[in-house]
Amino acid sequence: MNIVTINRPDNKEPIKVGGGHPLLLIAGPCVLESEAMAREVAAALKEITERLSISFVFKSSFDKANRTSLDSYRGPGLEDGLKILADIRQDYQVPVVSDIHESYQVAEASAVLDLLQIPAFLCRQTDLLVAAARSKKAINLKKGQFVSPWDMANAVNKIRASGNKNLMLCERGFALGYNNLVVDMRALPVMRSLGCPVIFDATHSVQLPGGAGGSSGGQREFIPPLTRAAVATGLDGIFMEVHPQPEKALCDGPNSMPLDQVESLLKTLLKIHAVVSEENSEQ
Repeated sequence: MNIVTINRPDNKEPIKVGGGHPLLLIAGPCVLESEAMAREVAAALKEITERLSISFVFKSSFDKANRTSLDSYRGPGLEDGLKILADIRQDYQVPVVSDIHESYQVAEASAVLDLLQIPAFLCRQTDLLVAAARSKKAINLKKGQFVSPWDMANAVNKIRASGNKNLMLCERGFALGYNNLVVDMRALPVMRSLGCPVIFDATHSVQLPGGAGGSSGGQREFIPPLTRAAVATGLDGIFMEVHPQPEKALCDGPNSMPLDQVESLLKTLLKIHAVVSEENSEQ
């Protein structure tokens, strides 16, 4: 398996993902609602993950280009959003990641972000994948809700053929009928067999796409059991959208993890991860 390296802003040794390295948490509010709230979440998650010895990358989107409704809040946009992320990166000394939706965004985004994220809907968008690969930044590529885990080999090859092997794959559920997603845990080891560290998106996997009419619904009560099951497969990290008050979130509130419940879940996940890692080392 390729080990992914994510640079740190403090120039300490890069975060390493996969191959027995510490569990990675990619987490933060779905979208940048305000700088104050983003800072609150970043500070809290940094403190928790440092205490638990979990690698941490702060995530929040400068733009959510795939919202259900034209009236839905999308974020502050590329320029203002990257400014907030750059300040959080500097002030809290944590790596940062955001979604990129268009090839033209790559140059400006990669000047700030330590990790580029490709949204699930765009996992087959060749020009975007190639542009992201050529940035030489680490990439978190989400598997589309319409793509089998083995078919992600084609997307992986697009990025590798463009000169970038610093790639993680992310599972976020598969469309089952209308307004529903299901997680097939077999997808996690299948994607790991492609030679990439695998991340489980704990919160989008419980989303009900378009399920609230003008926005997506969600079932956050299933975040803990699905995440426990995912870590038990032996994956490399967790993605979580985290909000201090999910019921007031401007995006993905119904499937966001409450900030005050994150630490308890992470402690459980670490116990599971330790057991699986020990079993793997003995084989």
